[in-house]
Amino acid sequence: MTRLTPSPENAAMQPALQGTKPSARLLDYLTLARFDHATKHVFIIPGLILAYALREPSLADAPLRIGIGVLSAIAIASANYVINEWLDRESDAHHPVKYRRTAVSLQLAPEIVYLQYAIFAVFGLLLASVLGSAFLVTSAAFLLSGLVYNVRPVRSKDRPFLDVISESVNNPIRLGLGWLMMDPTSLPPASLMLAYWTGGAFLMGSKRLSEYRDITAGAGTEVLRRYRKSFAGYTAESLIVSCLVYAMLSSFFLAVFLVKYRIEFVLALPFIAMLFACYLWLSMLPHSIAQRPERMFRSRRLMSTLGLALTVLTALSFLDMPGLDQLTNRSFTPVDMQRKAHP
Repeated sequence: MTRLTPSPENAAMQPALQGTKPSARLLDYLTLARFDHATKHVFIIPGLILAYALREPSLADAPLRIGIGVLSAIAIASANYVINEWLDRESDAHHPVKYRRTAVSLQLAPEIVYLQYAIFAVFGLLLASVLGSAFLVTSAAFLLSGLVYNVRPVRSKDRPFLDVISESVNNPIRLGLGWLMMDPTSLPPASLMLAYWTGGAFLMGSKRLSEYRDITAGAGTEVLRRYRKSFAGYTAESLIVSCLVYAMLSSFFLAVFLVKYRIEFVLALPFIAMLFACYLWLSMLPHSIAQRPERMFRSRRLMSTLGLALTVLTALSFLDMPGLDQLTNRSFTPVDMQRKAHP
């Protein structure tokens, strides 16, 4: 009799099918909040720095505002993670790594899960209200984005390309939260927000590309589609092209912002392009960190490229180059088309 070797996705489903999944403990419920993903809030930091550099606000209460704001952002992100893992428990069972998640491997009580979601959401919004109406509205948008992404009938994560665009909206939201922690009287420029959004779409598109390559190579496209419906509308080629488009759009909007607010920064664009290229290259490696963005700090190559770009940007912050102003002026080089008569 032939003995079948269970694949990871089948092994993950066996406890559920047999009704033998162990019951979750209190600490198991807390893992749904994914506190280890707090590193993603690094996208708040540029908002803090740029708001200070461009708006020059008072720093009297800045430490308190930043502390409250970051805690609020973590709480709301945790609410989004709770609802994400709970509603994805059946599809995650088909993923070669995510089948180990708490909601897949343990028996959870729905009422406790939804209570946990509500506690994190309410706590995050209460903290946000302390920092003013603009911060509260932005935080509410952060919470709403999680519902749009995960909850039917919309559930944008099941729709190709829309899943990337809707998930990456969290990037400009985090930028706005950081900005409002520093300066509650204004919002970031639209060009910067769009650069952040499309840059986030590039990161998410690279993640999809890495998942597509790994899972199709190991388990096949059918398992991939059972894991996430949006993959039915993707191919490796379409994902690569979409990453190129997102990177080009992000660079364009970033250039618009830099030219308007500090033209010297345009000299850093080649180094930013290197950063995009490095991340795309990483996404094509087997078991890439692009699938786990919270672990991207473990890549020395990526961190070195990021460090170089930040060093150049820092240097250009203090180096004035008046001659670059000519880039924003309309000018044409005259050419004498008349032939000189020969003697």
